[in-house]
Amino acid sequence: MCDKQNTVANADLPIYGSLGMTFMEFPVVSDLTMSDAEVIVAGVPFDMATSGRSGARFGPQGVRQASSQLIWEGARWPWQFALDDHLIVADSGNVLFKHGEPQTMVDNLQAHISTILDSGKSSLTFGGDHFITLPVLRAYAKKHGPVALIHFDAHTDTYSGGTKYDHGTLFHHAVEEGLVDTEHSIQIGIRTAYDLDGHPFEVLDAAWVGDHGPGAILERIHARVGDKKTYVSFDIDGLDPSCAPGTGTPVAGGMTMDCALKVIRGLQGINLVGMDVVEVAPAYDHAEITSLAGATLALEYLYVMAANKMA
Repeated sequence: MCDKQNTVANADLPIYGSLGMTFMEFPVVSDLTMSDAEVIVAGVPFDMATSGRSGARFGPQGVRQASSQLIWEGARWPWQFALDDHLIVADSGNVLFKHGEPQTMVDNLQAHISTILDSGKSSLTFGGDHFITLPVLRAYAKKHGPVALIHFDAHTDTYSGGTKYDHGTLFHHAVEEGLVDTEHSIQIGIRTAYDLDGHPFEVLDAAWVGDHGPGAILERIHARVGDKKTYVSFDIDGLDPSCAPGTGTPVAGGMTMDCALKVIRGLQGINLVGMDVVEVAPAYDHAEITSLAGATLALEYLYVMAANKMA
C-alpha cells in the first residue's frame, strides 16, 4: 500500500492489484513509519513496459502464493537459525497506480520506496517487469547516492533505443541519471547481444558462469562491489528456462537454480541495501516452479540480511 502522503492524486487499485496473501505470511503493514520491521516487501503488478510476452503483473501474486511452500521450516536449510529470530519483515502489499497510466506507477513506486528508506528500513520488491527497478533505484540514489548493482539477467537492459517505458532500457537510464556506481557494479548470466565497446558494467556472461561456477562468481562480485552500498536486481530470466519457464523473454543457456542460490547465499558480508525479483509471469509457468524460484531467491536474500546483521 502506498503511503497516502506520497501518492499521486486519484491513484486507484490496478487490475490484479489486490494483496491476497502476504509473502511468507509476514504481517501486513500499512503505516511504515510506525512499523518496527527492518525489511518491507512491496509488490508492483505492472507489465506495460514489456517488449515480449506480458503477464508479469501477476508476479507479486505468484511469488507470494508460492512462498506458502517455504513457510514450514523453522530454520531453513542450510542456515542454522530461524529468520524470524533475527530479522523483522513485513509486507506492505502492492503499490497503487492508475491502470493505463505508467507514470503514476513510476511516481508512486518511487514515493513508496522513499518512505521505506526514510523510515530506516530496506525494501524487497516483487515485479512486475524489470522497468520497475528504475524508480526503485531513483529512490535509493536519493537516499544513499549512487549504489553498486549486482544484476542477474539474460539481458543487459542497457539498450538506448527503446521507449520511455521499456524494460530493456532501465539501466541505460540509471547510468545516465547517475543512480548506480558503474565502477562497482556487475551483471551476471548475460547471454544476449550488447555493445561491448563502452559497456558501463563488468559482465560475467552465461558461458563464463557455467564454466566457472559459484565460487569464482562470488570472488568477482566481492572484488567488484567492495564495501559500497549494494542493490541486487534479479530478473528471473537469468535462470535457464528449465528452472524458470514462467517469464516473458526466456533465453536458453542460463544459470541453474543451485548456482543462483549458492551465489545469493555467498553475498554475506556485502553491504546490501535492497533487492528486487522481477519478470515472473505465472501464466507461462508449470507447477509454479518459476514463482517458487522467485520466492526462494527472495527468502535466501532475507537470510543473508539476517546473517549480515548477526555478524
